[in-house]
Amino acid sequence: MSIRHPIIVVTGSSGSGTTTVRNTFDQIFRREGVHAAHIEGDAFHRYGRAAMKVALADAEQSGNKHFSHFSPGANLLDELGEVFAEFAAYGTGRTRHYVHDEIEAKLYGCPPGTFTDWEPLGSGAEVLFYEGLHGAAVTPTVDLSQYGDLKIGVVPVINLEWIQKMHRDKSSRGHSDETITSTILRRMPDYIETICPQFTKTDINFQRVPMVDTSNPFISRWIPTPDESMVVIRFRDPKDIDFPYLVSMIHNSFMSRANSIVIPGGKVDIAMQLILTPLIQRIAENRTRAE
Repeated sequence: MSIRHPIIVVTGSSGSGTTTVRNTFDQIFRREGVHAAHIEGDAFHRYGRAAMKVALADAEQSGNKHFSHFSPGANLLDELGEVFAEFAAYGTGRTRHYVHDEIEAKLYGCPPGTFTDWEPLGSGAEVLFYEGLHGAAVTPTVDLSQYGDLKIGVVPVINLEWIQKMHRDKSSRGHSDETITSTILRRMPDYIETICPQFTKTDINFQRVPMVDTSNPFISRWIPTPDESMVVIRFRDPKDIDFPYLVSMIHNSFMSRANSIVIPGGKVDIAMQLILTPLIQRIAENRTRAE
């Protein structure tokens, strides 16, 4: 962890909603005048799209039917740890971009499914912001959780996560139900062993819980709306959290445990603004005093 060069991590599995949280952080950074460098978790995948297909086939042929993007071996997590360590010490580092589709291909000048060249992080960054799968992961060779000064977990209940993934992959990527289900099954061991343990390391977890029947996510025709959901917000260390203030500001919210508040799903953006803005202000103030 670093006072002069703080790192903020948003971590969650595919389809969990980390991009929504990133957008909220971007709003706060602009409002508070914080210059943030960004790292996308996809940038530290080990393989591009074509090479990943070969790696999957090789893994299956050798008897590993659970190799996926969730697997530490499919990612450059040691290298990500080196970037985190470099930024924490010096405020520098490097990243690249994974090109997802034709729109990004035109923007970056690279074919879909490939990476741009490695480039230094933007100069003068006050904060490093990571959003992806493995921001607080721990493997036999690297402990990424040690670097985040503020770590956020985005963890919808698993049926909802699957529903969101299936709708996204069908609508934006053209995948079939069978392909998506196969991917979910293949990822399950690493979901349990690598993804889930991160959420005991995070400082705050946002977990959306649907208030409608999602018993069989594989036949769900639509994603439960925010108004059909509640969000459980869990704080690892609640001592500096003003829960009475949050409950008074967020209508129909309540405390479920000493470290948890439950809010209507439609109020998650205002809740994030209320919770995260003071934390970012504190990080910025501590950084200024350390200079």
